[in-house]
Amino acid sequence: MKHVVSVSLGSSKRNKTQEVDILGESFKIERIGVDGDLKRFGDMFAELDGQVDALGVGGADVYVVVGEKRYAFRQILKLVARARKTPVVDGSGLKHTLERTTIETLQREGIIDFKKETTLLVSAVDRFGMAQALDQIGGKVIYGDLLFGIGLPFPIHKYKNVRRLGASVLPIITRMPFKWFYPTGEKQEERKPKHEKIWKQATVVAGDTNYIRRYAPDDLKGKTVITQTVRMADLEWLKQAGVQRVITTTPMMGGETFATNVMEGVIVALVGKKPDQMTEQDYLDVLQKLDWKPNIIDLST
Repeated sequence: MKHVVSVSLGSSKRNKTQEVDILGESFKIERIGVDGDLKRFGDMFAELDGQVDALGVGGADVYVVVGEKRYAFRQILKLVARARKTPVVDGSGLKHTLERTTIETLQREGIIDFKKETTLLVSAVDRFGMAQALDQIGGKVIYGDLLFGIGLPFPIHKYKNVRRLGASVLPIITRMPFKWFYPTGEKQEERKPKHEKIWKQATVVAGDTNYIRRYAPDDLKGKTVITQTVRMADLEWLKQAGVQRVITTTPMMGGETFATNVMEGVIVALVGKKPDQMTEQDYLDVLQKLDWKPNIIDLST
C-alpha cells in the first residue's frame, strides 16, 4: 500500500485518514495538522522522510506563481527541505494543470459561463492556474490579492496588473514570515469578514477554502463556490451562508475532499518521478486516466 501524508500548518482538528484504490493501487492518504507549530512542522518532514511515498505541504504554500515566474516562501522551503528522500509537493503542479482544466471544463460544458459572471478569485498568485484560465476566457474577474493577502482595500480587475504587482512585491513577501500572509493553526478557524461590498458583487467565488471561510461575509446567498478542500463543517457553513453550490477540483472521499497537495502526492507516487522531473503532460496523462472531473455539490436543497 502506498502512503501519502500531508503535513499541515493548520489545525489538528481537521486530521483525516482514508484508504482508497486509485488506478489499481491501494493508497493510505493521511492529513496531519501541527496547529501552527513551525518546529513540529519541520520535524515531521524529517521524521517521515523515507517512511512514506510522498509528502504534501498543507496549510502553507512553498511556491506562488505569477505569469511564468515562480517564487518560494523561504521559511517554508527551508522546513520542508528536511525531507531529503521522499518527494515533497505543495499542490502547485495541480494548480497549474487540474485547476486550470477545471475552469476550462466548467466553461466548455456550460456549467458556468464565466463571460456572464462576476468571479472573485481570492488569491491569484495562489490559484494561478485558475487565474490564468479566467483571464483567457474573459468576463469580469476580481483578483483579491491586495484585499486579502496584503490587507489593502484595492481590488484588481486585470490579470496583467496581478503580474506587475507580483513581480514587484513577491520577491519581498516570500522572504517574510509566512503567517503574516496566510492563517495557520487555530487562526484558520477564525472569521474576519472583509470587504463585504466586493463579495456582494461576485456571483462566483473561487480559491482556497481557508481564505474564503476567513474573509467572506455571513451572506453568500445564491453564489457558486469553486475550491479544493471541503470538510463536512465547511459544507454546513457554506449552506448556512446561502451558497447555492460548491464545485471542488479534487474528488470526494468519505464525503469530504483532500487538499490539492495530497492529490498531487498521489499522482507523483503513481508516476514514480521526482516532483522536479514531472512535466505538465505527466499530470494531464494521469488526470485523464483517472477521469477526474469537477465535483458539483448542490447545497440548495
